[in-house]
Amino acid sequence: MITPKRLQKGDTVAIVSTARKISREELKPALQLLESWDLKAILGKTIGAEESQFAGSDALRAADFQHMMNDQGVKAIWCARGGYGTVRIIDKLDFSTFKKAPKWIIGYSDVTVLHSHIHNFGIETLHAQMCLEIENKTPETASSLKSILFGTNHSITYNSTEKKNAEVVISGEIIGGNLSVLYSLIGSTSEMKTDGKILFIEDLDEMLYHIDRMMVNLKRSGYLKNLKALIIGGMTQMKDNKVSFGKTAEEIIIDLVKEYNYPVILNFPAGHIVDNRALIMGRKIEINVHSSTINVQF
Repeated sequence: MITPKRLQKGDTVAIVSTARKISREELKPALQLLESWDLKAILGKTIGAEESQFAGSDALRAADFQHMMNDQGVKAIWCARGGYGTVRIIDKLDFSTFKKAPKWIIGYSDVTVLHSHIHNFGIETLHAQMCLEIENKTPETASSLKSILFGTNHSITYNSTEKKNAEVVISGEIIGGNLSVLYSLIGSTSEMKTDGKILFIEDLDEMLYHIDRMMVNLKRSGYLKNLKALIIGGMTQMKDNKVSFGKTAEEIIIDLVKEYNYPVILNFPAGHIVDNRALIMGRKIEINVHSSTINVQF
């Protein structure tokens, strides 16, 4: 995998929205954060643009992202927010210049479209908090993003709620992102290749039976069979019918993969949660699982 170049003080980070609309006012905390890191920010034409729920038309959002990919003065592209819309522009983008001079693409949730699509080029991307609401996240959320951008050592250690974890060391390439988005990409040129890899999934505001349906589809399609490990991040604000599905999202997932002989890591600090640590998608990582502690080295 190709790693984009590390940032230096004074470098320029472009902020664009590939999905929902966002105002300049909402970006103030993110702009202040970049300034505190001695980075410059440039706002794309999608910031402040509006077409229904989107940050401008599909054509505008594609052109904005394309311009920032091609601009050699831009060293990283930080997606302003998620929602829905990135998949509508992915086939309008020309990655030929980007492949020759990759730069960090930053975001999560709907930006999973870009992570999965770019992964197939053999280029790493950064699954991390977007601009919106970064001020409401843990200090580790921002510091993990900074560590990766500036090329310093990055690791994640957290206390697992599973007190009977088997002691194990796992190594492999990490891929994945938002479950609903990954599910929607199956059969397209942006779909993920999971064999021999560590799959990370998270989701927000889904019906529990939808979680089951998506995971069953992934299983039937062979995406869950040959993993090195499965990491479950935030499964946040899940919803149920009046007649309960009877399981949590985590229980649904665990039950569907129980026949496979690989570790399932729960409550990972990434996703639509307050502690949203940065992940380098496409990076070969090492996971050390202890009885109550999990450490991931990137």
